[in-house]
Amino acid sequence: MLALNARTLTLLGSRVAVPSFDRSAVSAGIVHIGVGGFHRSHEAVYLDQLMNRGSAMDWGVCGASVLGSGRAMRDVLVAQDGLYTVVVKHADGRWEPRVVGSIVDYLLLADDPQRLVERLASPAIRIVSLTITEGGYNIDPSTDSFDETNPEVLGDLAHATAPSTVFGVVVEALARRRERRVPAFTVVSCDNIQANGAVARAAFASFAHLRDRELGSWVADEVRFPSSMVDRITPQTTDADRLEVSRRFGVDDRWPVLCEPFSQWVLEDSFGDGRPPFEDAGVHLVPDVEPYELMKLRMLNAGHQALCYAGYLAGHRLVHEVAQDPLFAKFLWDYMTGEAIPTLRPVPGIDLDSYARSLIERFSNAAVCDTVARLCRDTSDRIPKFLLPVIRHQIGVGGPVTRATAVVASWARYADGVDEGGEPIDVEDRIRGRLMAAARRQRHEPLAFLDANREMFGDLADSPRFTGLYESILGSIYERGVRGTLEQLDQIADRPGTS
Repeated sequence: MLALNARTLTLLGSRVAVPSFDRSAVSAGIVHIGVGGFHRSHEAVYLDQLMNRGSAMDWGVCGASVLGSGRAMRDVLVAQDGLYTVVVKHADGRWEPRVVGSIVDYLLLADDPQRLVERLASPAIRIVSLTITEGGYNIDPSTDSFDETNPEVLGDLAHATAPSTVFGVVVEALARRRERRVPAFTVVSCDNIQANGAVARAAFASFAHLRDRELGSWVADEVRFPSSMVDRITPQTTDADRLEVSRRFGVDDRWPVLCEPFSQWVLEDSFGDGRPPFEDAGVHLVPDVEPYELMKLRMLNAGHQALCYAGYLAGHRLVHEVAQDPLFAKFLWDYMTGEAIPTLRPVPGIDLDSYARSLIERFSNAAVCDTVARLCRDTSDRIPKFLLPVIRHQIGVGGPVTRATAVVASWARYADGVDEGGEPIDVEDRIRGRLMAAARRQRHEPLAFLDANREMFGDLADSPRFTGLYESILGSIYERGVRGTLEQLDQIADRPGTS
């Protein structure tokens, strides 16, 4: 068994693919904030591919975390000299490993705030990319604007040169670059948010404006925030994964990444101070990302939501089990083709029905072994961005909303905290207490879940069409169970008062 690090790379080369480039020649041009499994299966892999082709050697990644939870990842990557194994799990059972070498450093804010800020302020850093989760942009869902009352934000405004939030860190670095006449870096959001570039601009420019009006105007005018659509199913790494990687390949990697074969990155070609030749690694550089991102958000991301709550309630614990269940697969297909696709405009180069079929195939890949519980996490940050826009659009044009409404109702039933077999559910959400308290009232107050979360549902909480259908479906889930409800869904929707 060989521990993964720079010294063992030549020995590992007989067992797994390893970087073919001289890593000592790589310098950091990107700081990525929020290094997790997805970044390491996606952006870092694209950069590694470029480096293996002999290019982008000045575009290495310096990983960074502003949260204490990043310490574990930092410790592993530092011990392994930034190296880790990506294993592509093919549907036929093949495991395809590769050691990725594009991460060359890792900084933790808590260790030395000034060191991290100065790294971002360095002229060598020309891109700051982000995976800080859908809820990480401090946007108040009731106003769709930056939450100026957040105590951590207020703390950073009071102590600008010693920041503790991602906004404080990035804006302080930009302020130093402005003062030193260093061009602004480009900020690239890689989070699953519609118009993620615009959301990032609003968040960081708002913080900068609160700190100093002129600085806020400079950030809004000078910093580029390209939108992007990112896609690769990447389950959380488990101890069993670590053991299996060791057993199969003789590599002692403390934090490998296991993912599906499919990978896609659609990126708005708008950069202020240069970029790697991403197109040479298969990235789609486009002038307008919106058609692609809406396709992904409303079909893949919302499709995950369509499967996960109902699937979990019915006893499924792995995503491929749900996707291979004919009842759930049909429900997903009907949602995507009947409700989601009609809300989309044409997507260049994509046949949407074929894309829907490919998603069911991807979700059905048993080798990936993704968990339903992972998809159920942080729903209060996801459904408002992925699914509710579909319902709003369809209600506005008089289109069908039965399947999408059933997803919301299944989430409300899931938040009750017990599945249909009587097993407890660990509801993981930033507003867990409120969700569960409302869900436990809904047997006697059918609209309690909607009423308790009006800032999330907005106008839908007062839409007779939506609330009538929601109440009927939720009642059926409690009475008949998920399977019985999905089998009778069209009849439930045809009842008086639900359309």
